[in-house]
This record gives sequence, C-alpha cells and structure tokens, in this order.
Amino acid sequence: MTVFDVIEGHSPIILGQPHGGTYVPDDLLARMNDVGNVLEDTDWHITKLYDGLLDGTTVVKSNIHRYVIDCNRDPAGVSLYPGQNTTTLCPTTSFDGVNIWLDGQAPSEDEILERRALYHVPYHKALEEQISRVKAKHGYAILYDCHSIRSNIPFLFEGELPIFSIGTNLGATCDARIEAIVKKVCFSDDAKASGFDAVLNGRFKGGWTTRHYGQPDQGVHAIQMELAQRAYMLEQAPWSYLPDVANKVRQPLSQILNQINDLARSDALQPDA
Repeated sequence: MTVFDVIEGHSPIILGQPHGGTYVPDDLLARMNDVGNVLEDTDWHITKLYDGLLDGTTVVKSNIHRYVIDCNRDPAGVSLYPGQNTTTLCPTTSFDGVNIWLDGQAPSEDEILERRALYHVPYHKALEEQISRVKAKHGYAILYDCHSIRSNIPFLFEGELPIFSIGTNLGATCDARIEAIVKKVCFSDDAKASGFDAVLNGRFKGGWTTRHYGQPDQGVHAIQMELAQRAYMLEQAPWSYLPDVANKVRQPLSQILNQINDLARSDALQPDA
C-alpha cells in the first residue's frame, strides 16, 4: 500500500483528500480496540464523490487512515481550535471521545515522530510538489481540500452540522472572489430548494492544510469544504455510497469547481492582475 496517490491534471485546481484512506498497518490494527477497528471517522467515498466534477483537476489523496496519523493536523501537534474538543495528530479517541486503542497501546511520543516521518511528511511533500507544479504552469494554484463528517457528533459540535461547512480561516486563505463563489453556490436558492444548508467559517474554519498552504499574496489559494455525510451516504455501517442522493450534492460541488476554474482561466488570480 502506497502512502498516497497523485493524479496530475492540467487545471489550476488541486483536490486535497487527507482523510479518505482506510489503510492501517496490521501491527497497529491489532493494537486497536473494537471502537478503533471500525474506522468510523473516515471521509468515506470522498474520492468517488468528487470524481469527474471538473476535467483536469489534480488529486492528492492519502491512503493512510486518520487513526494512524491525521494529515490535516499540525505536525507539531498544536491544536487549531484551542478550548474545543478535537482529535490529535495521532488520535487516541474517536470523534465521540471514546478510546480507540487497547489498554497501554496508545502511541508513544517516539512512535508519533516515526509515524509523522512515514506518513505525514510524504503526503505533504507530494502536495507541495503539486502546488509548485501547478503554480509554475498557471502562475497560481488553488487547493480545494475535500472533507466529510457525520452530521451529528455531540463531542465535537452542538446540533446537526450544515451540509456545507466552508472554511477560509475568516477569509485569510484565499482570494475573496473564490470565497464568494463558494458562498454564492452553497447559500443559493437552488441549494436551499434541494434541502442544503451552509455555514461559512463556522465550527470548521479550515484545517492545518488550508491554513498552512493558503497564502494568496504568494499565489496559493486554499479553501476547505466539510460536507455532512448525510448528503451522499449512509452515516452508519456499512457506510454505503448512495448514488441518487450523492448526485444531488454533486451538482453544486460541480458548479463550485467549474466557477472557480472559470475565474482562474480569466487570469483574475494572477498576482499582478
């Protein structure tokens, strides 16, 4: 099993997918308890959901499950949401706050460093290489970080999560016109008619990936989309992909990517534009 997969495209848009992987090395799987072995907190089917929405997108996806290491966490282990419940670089609990390791089997500090070198560093090296390649080709790069999560997780947030949670770290990680495109589609009457709701910079303001790479003044724009999983799949085992349901949310996602691509093709995002 490779740490990550890369599909190189010709568009200025890169799809980051850090949490869709389900691979756990056998020795680690044997150390997980029944809660951990279920791998519930996966961004299930995220690659399939975005497949074919825009021709020519580059995709960088991790194949390693987030319980091994979370590729969307600060490698130094610093929390992005101080004072709020969250999971760590090498998680010890599920999103429900329940231990995922057998007694005495949680990763040590040395093991965390080892996992970081084996999995976190290679994924981000691949992402950095693609950002550099795309920026060299177009003069800028747009990282669209793809995420999904269960709609209801009391340990992490109150109530039911909106279908679309848009994160730009309060507008700091991308050009305002990119944020405006995503907001317009997600808050549109068409989206509301489909039963979709949305929030901008709510509980999820953009993870470490978005905040780390999003440097608009340097020609790199980043935005995170956290989707509530009820929009495209069963939210409990067996976590089946539901094509008829998913096709409805694929429409606004396609609009978002194509409109951002159109903006980029107009050269409006060139640093000297």
